[in-house]
Amino acid sequence: MASTPTLFQLPVEPKGSITCTQPSQRVYLLTFDSPPDNRLTPDFCATFLLALDILDARFETGIVVTTSAIPKFYSNGLDFESASKSKSFFPERLYPLWRRLLTYVFSLDLGERLFHTVDHPTDLKHSYPMPTVALINGHAFAAGIMTAMMHDYRFMNPHRGFLCLNELDFGAALKAPMSSIFRQKLPNPNTYRTMVLEAKRFNALEALQEGIVDGLGTVPEVLKFAQETRLVDKAKSGVYGRLKAEMWRETVGYLEDYAGSEKMVEEKLQEEEQRQGVREKRVVEWERSRHHRVAKL
Repeated sequence: MASTPTLFQLPVEPKGSITCTQPSQRVYLLTFDSPPDNRLTPDFCATFLLALDILDARFETGIVVTTSAIPKFYSNGLDFESASKSKSFFPERLYPLWRRLLTYVFSLDLGERLFHTVDHPTDLKHSYPMPTVALINGHAFAAGIMTAMMHDYRFMNPHRGFLCLNELDFGAALKAPMSSIFRQKLPNPNTYRTMVLEAKRFNALEALQEGIVDGLGTVPEVLKFAQETRLVDKAKSGVYGRLKAEMWRETVGYLEDYAGSEKMVEEKLQEEEQRQGVREKRVVEWERSRHHRVAKL
């Protein structure tokens, strides 16, 4: 396919970028290029969010497709060490991005921020949510596949890449929205179980069969899908984002209430510690009674 003109390009520190092109009328292709593997760093998330804001505020309503310029990776997930150390990463960087992708609703804080940075703030009144498609060109692991799940549709390169929730392998618990998005979007709960408790790597055909992705192919197949479904026209009525916000209410709630969901997890951990103490006490009592019976013999 011939190259298309660049609408805009945003830098991602330290040496990356997100580039927006228009391969077809009202189809906006955001291409990540943040070596080596498009990690969801704070700057990557902020830049991704800004790209969505620019499209929403300054371009005609259509659809947003995301993909990667790095052939091997769509995204390899979080920089786990830095994300774990930063208290602001989830509530101020990752979760706002995910909420934006999931609903494409123009949130008040984002609107206020962009209001002060654009030349014609009144244009924001005319922005509508747009359908989103993740074009998974290579591996999407952990938060990488979670980010793809926040899109409305997913297409996958049939010749390269695996999808995997590998938190089991590196010992990380899933936070509430990381888990709920799969519960809500996967058609088969057994697939969800296999992804989480076995850390299975799904190739493209397996991902299609299990309903993790909606189709196989690259940009031409996505453009054909958009044409067949008239996807570029879905946002015209202005309620597309509100419909999605209601569809995915559980995950949206977790993304918006980071403090509440973290508090709930902490309370559950404390309850589990108490239960563990009770279990240990029962086992000790059993061991003593067993020893006492053996001594009598």
